[in-house]
Amino acid sequence: MSRSRLTRRGRIAVWGGGALAVALLGVAGAGAWVYQSLDGNIHSADLDGKIGGDRPVNSSPGSKNILVVGSDSRDGDNAKYGKGLTTMQSDTLMVMHLAANREWATVVSIPRDSWVNIPECEQASGTPSKPHHFKINEAFAIGGSTGEVADAAACTIRTVEQNTGLRIDNFMSVDFQGFKGMVNALDGIEVCPETAIHDKKAHLDMEAGCQTVKDEKALGYVRTRYSVGDGSDIGRIGRQQEFMEAVAAKAKEKLTSPNAMYGFLDSATKSLTTDKELAGIKELTALANEIKEIPGDRLTFLTVPNYPREADVPTDKANVVWQYPYAGNLFTAMAGDKETDKKKLEAETKDPLYASAVRVQVLNGTGVGGRAAEVAETVRTAGFTVLPVGNAEAAKKTTVSYPPDQKAGAEVLASRLPGSVLKEDATATAGAVTLTVGKEFQGLR
Repeated sequence: MSRSRLTRRGRIAVWGGGALAVALLGVAGAGAWVYQSLDGNIHSADLDGKIGGDRPVNSSPGSKNILVVGSDSRDGDNAKYGKGLTTMQSDTLMVMHLAANREWATVVSIPRDSWVNIPECEQASGTPSKPHHFKINEAFAIGGSTGEVADAAACTIRTVEQNTGLRIDNFMSVDFQGFKGMVNALDGIEVCPETAIHDKKAHLDMEAGCQTVKDEKALGYVRTRYSVGDGSDIGRIGRQQEFMEAVAAKAKEKLTSPNAMYGFLDSATKSLTTDKELAGIKELTALANEIKEIPGDRLTFLTVPNYPREADVPTDKANVVWQYPYAGNLFTAMAGDKETDKKKLEAETKDPLYASAVRVQVLNGTGVGGRAAEVAETVRTAGFTVLPVGNAEAAKKTTVSYPPDQKAGAEVLASRLPGSVLKEDATATAGAVTLTVGKEFQGLR
């Protein structure tokens, strides 16, 4: 097959768990028995009552945020990929935002090693988990401890919503084995690694150069991380996107082969789980038709701006933290149904301002004893450098004030404090940012 790059529309199609590929490749026009067979393959996750309350409000009616998860379940045939892991795992996480006018769309990849707040979620034991910080993909595992994709999805949605402020409208997940079946139905995919790859964790041994991969080798190629490039999850995201492009391109070539096409779609739909609203070929076709009309140059693919957490916490060499204020600005734009300029974002985030470089003085404006110390510890845990705490006049709103030369640091902090007020103040503590905790303090993202 040709190794030419695929359109970004194709990339959306396949990473939508094969669901959008199903629609774009014309399943709706297939014979009735084919349609019914594929339609019956799709699993539905009932999320009613599982996500909980206090969710973000959809501030742009008509827009749609779809959470897409590549599920690394360790059950059955997938057990070989994770020794000692007994719950569901999320290997890939994306949020697809469709504008209300359907004239543009943004797909944001969230690194699975993102260090975030994991909210309380139901567990198999029946006892809710305690809120804590960890890699974002742990949310899928916590919820998935029940063995139900719906629970894994609910915990993941809660986590994404609380850390981004975005209202998630729909959910879809595809697992490892379904992905492998899709590739096999297409007789493999050609890849061209520049160097040899030997990764025991991904069960992969490949020599350098162009070659066609299928079965376990295809799976290993999209999973490999530590043995390629800089070993980061960010690099793997790029390789996965390139591979998905190739899958969608070859699927289009196979449209004239009924057997190959049916095998591809059968694997895709069997591995697919969606919320009730999307659980059907008809529903997915309607969604795909909307995406199909979006101009190619208005489909933007981004990764949440981030940097190694090691810059803030030297002992943590395994995770990344989101780069603020730009990560916050990105989510705010999506929530407000506004397009993000990719080139501008990349230029702005080239030289990150680490949280550890921002000195913060926390003042208590709530009148509740010990509140400043409590919040200061939260701020310190987030990587900021914290000065001695103090008291301030009673305040309703939480305020981040700063002398003129500390504006950049103040923006980093304020963008992590929902509902806070950012204010320049020439009398603020020199060389630092002042956080006055108000009665309406909503916590730190």
